[in-house]
Amino acid sequence: MKLHFTDFIDLLKVLVREPCVVGSEHAFYRVLQRELESRGAKVTWYEGLLVAQGEQPQSGYFSAHIDRHGLICTGPDEFQFAAFVAGSRSDLLGNSVSEALIKKVAGRFNQHKVYAYEPWSGAYRGAGEITGSYTCENRNNLIFELSGLSHLVAGTPIAFTDQLKIDDKYLSAQLDNVISAAVLVHLFSLGFKGTAFFTAQEEAGKSWRYLLEWFRRFGTESNQLFVVDTSPFPDQASAEAQQLVLRNKDANAQFSELATEKVASICQSLGVSVIFKDEFVRLKNEEAARAGSELQSYGSTELGRIIAASSGRVTGTTIQIPTTGYHTMNETATIESVKSFISVLMALTPATV
Repeated sequence: MKLHFTDFIDLLKVLVREPCVVGSEHAFYRVLQRELESRGAKVTWYEGLLVAQGEQPQSGYFSAHIDRHGLICTGPDEFQFAAFVAGSRSDLLGNSVSEALIKKVAGRFNQHKVYAYEPWSGAYRGAGEITGSYTCENRNNLIFELSGLSHLVAGTPIAFTDQLKIDDKYLSAQLDNVISAAVLVHLFSLGFKGTAFFTAQEEAGKSWRYLLEWFRRFGTESNQLFVVDTSPFPDQASAEAQQLVLRNKDANAQFSELATEKVASICQSLGVSVIFKDEFVRLKNEEAARAGSELQSYGSTELGRIIAASSGRVTGTTIQIPTTGYHTMNETATIESVKSFISVLMALTPATV
C-alpha cells in the first residue's frame, strides 16, 4: 500500500496552521470543505458536523473531532478558556471546573503567542501573548490576561499560534485532533469511498450529540463507526511501547467486540503493535490500589457516549495514536505510529488503493 506520506505531511502542515477553537469551528470547516472537495468528496454541512462522502458512502464510517483548545473573549479585555465556556462549566449551573484542572490549564499556556480570528470566515483579527491568568472567585472561572488584544469584542475566538514540527522520528504540534482529521482527508486522496465525519465541540463534551443526530436521520438499523483520535501517555517510553492504541470500552460503554477484533486482526497482519488502553488503565489502577494512590479513569470518548445514548443503534470501536504532551502545543507522536495509523485505516476500507 502506498501511503503518499509526503502529501499527508503537506496537508497536515496546512491544517495545523488553521484555527479551530472549540465552539468556533466554522472557519476550519471551510478549509476542510476545500481540501475534501478537491479530492472528490461530496461535502455536506450540519450543525456541529461536516460530512464527507465518497461513491459508496455506506462502505465505511470514520469520525474525528476537529476542535482544539484556545480562548474566547467574554467581555472587554476578558478572556476565558474556550472549552469551559462552550461546555457551560461554571458554578452557575452546578457544573464547576475543579481547582486542580484550573491550575493545570492556567500553567499550560503562559507566555504563549495567540491570535484572534472571525469565527465564521477565519479572518485575522490581531495577535497577542498570554501574560498571566487568575481565578475569578465569584464565578470560579479561569480568566486569562492577554497583551495586544484589548480591542476584541465578546465572542471572538483566540487560537494558540502553532505549526507542525518534524524532528527526526517525531511530529509535534497541538495534534489533538487535527492529525486524525488530516488522515481522514488524506484517505480520499487514496481512493476512500465511504463516509468521514468531522465533529465540533468534542473538548466541551458535545460532539457526540451532533453525530448521533445524523445517524438517527440517515443511518441504518445497525451502524459500525470507527472513531479516530490521539491517546495520551505520561512519558515517551510508555507512548512508544506500541504503535497504536485500541479499546474494549471506555467509562461510558462497552465497544463492539466484532469491530475491535477486526481492527486488532488487521494490526496483527500488518505487524503493527497495539495496546488496549482499558487494560493499561486497569493494570495501573491495580498498582495504584496497592500503593494507596489515586485511581485513573477509563476515559470518556466520543464513541462511548454515542453507544450509551443510541441504545445500540450505533456501535463500533476506536483507533488512536499514542502521544505525549497531551493538550499542549508540543503534543508528540512518532512518524512510525502515524504511518501505521494510515495503513490500518486503509486496510479497513478495501476501496482505498
